[in-house]
Amino acid sequence: MKRKVIVIGIGAGNPDYVTVQAIDALNRVTVFFIPDKGTEKANLARLRRQICERFIPGRDYRMVDFTTPHREKSSPDYAKDIEAWRDRVEDVYQRLLMEELGDDDCGAFLVWGDPSLYDGTLRILEKIRSKGIFELQYEVVPGISSVQALAARHKVALNRIGESIMITTGRKLAEGFPNNVDSMVVMLDAGNAFKTVDGDLDIHWGAYVGTDEEILVSGKLRDVCEEIERLREAARQQHGWIMDSYLLTAPRGNEDEE
Repeated sequence: MKRKVIVIGIGAGNPDYVTVQAIDALNRVTVFFIPDKGTEKANLARLRRQICERFIPGRDYRMVDFTTPHREKSSPDYAKDIEAWRDRVEDVYQRLLMEELGDDDCGAFLVWGDPSLYDGTLRILEKIRSKGIFELQYEVVPGISSVQALAARHKVALNRIGESIMITTGRKLAEGFPNNVDSMVVMLDAGNAFKTVDGDLDIHWGAYVGTDEEILVSGKLRDVCEEIERLREAARQQHGWIMDSYLLTAPRGNEDEE
């Protein structure tokens, strides 16, 4: 039996970020797999449902809820923790595809932002496909990432003329801001790693970007560091979770126009 799946990037939290290509894909799907990540993130599942209700009018489809395995954080080996967690998620996905998709069905995973950026869905599906237990065909629809949304909301370009940009995590930033990098976008920073780097850097920070809960702060890092830390903690307490990212830029004189 052949299973067909579409991995659809649905943007960084604002339904208006859903692209026309994503809407077309939504309307080909018969079974949506909706992850349950606990009560604290129940609104993430709710927004997935709202996107379907908004963009799939007058057509039948099913929604299959599933519980996302909890990731253990006890090991000092971060990569090993992630690998073990993805193995458990893979088992769940494989079961869903085998039990919930028929010959005429098309399944879908709705991925926050863009599926290519800090999301394991593609790797997990490829591992399932490579096992050969059943024939699996999947396609990928790109989405508006939080990186794009952050730059748009702050009205800034990510890179400077002739310079490159690094996209990394808070875990890597904690090791230091590289000497050969001019601009850096940081995601997944649970530990406020921005506090560990040069306060002369410029920062453009955003949480829940594009949504009604959006918070934006920009300025010289030394001037806004404490404010960002306070806002992060307050938002986490209020919502039970936080999605944020930021752009760090090395100080530099005025640039000529391209």
